[in-house]
Amino acid sequence: MDEALWALGRGTGVVGLVLFSLAVVGGIVVRSGAPLPGLGRFGAARLHRDIALLATVFIGIHLVSLLFDSYAQLDVVDFFVPFLAAYRPVWLGLGTLAIDLVLAVVVTALLRHRIGARVFRFVHRGTYLLWPLALAHAIGAGTDAAEPWFLATVAACAVAVVAAVSWRLVLRARERRAADPVAPVERPRARVGVAS
Repeated sequence: MDEALWALGRGTGVVGLVLFSLAVVGGIVVRSGAPLPGLGRFGAARLHRDIALLATVFIGIHLVSLLFDSYAQLDVVDFFVPFLAAYRPVWLGLGTLAIDLVLAVVVTALLRHRIGARVFRFVHRGTYLLWPLALAHAIGAGTDAAEPWFLATVAACAVAVVAAVSWRLVLRARERRAADPVAPVERPRARVGVAS
């Protein structure tokens, strides 16, 4: 039974990381205002939300399966208070911090209409911290960290997120330049009627 729980915990953790990476990329696309081909802005926002929800479900399964796995030696407190776990406390602590941020994002998403868009956006930006914490957790706590398939998966996730963030920064820089163009420098006018 422990082997099955361990395999379930590992598998759902990797799938959760992939889905969270896709959710981050989707969120960056949605925030940019660029529509996805065939989806439009509303469809892109819905896809982003659904992928993030699915990622949260997989991470929930990841946590529950490892809670009941005797090899992982986790307690419920390890899911909320970082760096207390008996097994790889630093790496599991990073995962705990990521879970705390996931909970904050989920709660603010559910209360978005009550707390306002400004608070929602502020907390939602925590995903820029959540994602690297989850990535570091996966690399440091995962028992498959040296496996080629795992390294390829992590590399693909990293490339996708870094590319999306880079694209968004370039797009934002272009938007700022277009909104605030530098005034052209006037050339000095030739004086008429002045002898040299």
